[in-house]
Amino acid sequence: MKIPSTEPRIAELHAPPSWATVDFISDLHLQASEPATFAAWQHYMESTPADAVFILGDLFEVWVGDDAVGNKLPDGADSSFEDRCVRVLGQAAGRLALFFMHGNRDFLVGQRLMDLCNTTLLADPTVLDFNGQRWLLSHGDAMCLGDVDYMQFRRQVRSPQWQRAFLARPLAERQAIARGLREQSEARKKSGAPYADVDAAAALGQLQAAKAQILIHGHTHQPAVHDLGHGHSRVVLSDWDAAAPVPRAEVLRLTAGGLRRIALL
Repeated sequence: MKIPSTEPRIAELHAPPSWATVDFISDLHLQASEPATFAAWQHYMESTPADAVFILGDLFEVWVGDDAVGNKLPDGADSSFEDRCVRVLGQAAGRLALFFMHGNRDFLVGQRLMDLCNTTLLADPTVLDFNGQRWLLSHGDAMCLGDVDYMQFRRQVRSPQWQRAFLARPLAERQAIARGLREQSEARKKSGAPYADVDAAAALGQLQAAKAQILIHGHTHQPAVHDLGHGHSRVVLSDWDAAAPVPRAEVLRLTAGGLRRIALL
């Protein structure tokens, strides 16, 4: 008698035969105070030759709820920064397939935003079946097991109960809370405190469960290719910062010929 597996089934997406080029990006951390990165992203979304673009988390520096979109601004401006982002996404989705996966900064993106942008929300992780090969896609934060404090925080904020309670707060209050969390994050960066990397055993276990050889993820801001042994590897996406001393805006492009990194700046 076969005992049913208790492991959750990993979501799968089968690319249509018409797809020749697939792009992966993550960790853009878009925010109104960094217009250069927004401009680089907007230009990329308008000009990429890809048939599909996968945004693997942290497109936004922070997202406090889909009701941040479509609000009339007190200063008389035509639209908010969030509205501008929605327009870019919606226009891109009119000519290519667009997919979004939650990151640790924008896990409150909901179905309303996805519907506004004609974008498909992906589970984390998801297997992409493309050109006869299985690719495992993830934001990556759930595999940073060494960051015990973050893993505890993640469990809390990903719970439906916490999210319902947070989204029930007034928008202005949520935005103030988000500003405080960003300040804490910036202070940690300046302190030089090390960040935990993806746990190699966890990554290998995910790949084996997914029957895939290559994991593509973001989150760590440390672009590289890591050999996990047994024919498996993980490929890390770059973050974006167009205003950095050495600007960063990179796309990982997948075609029938394989993966290659493309620097946009």
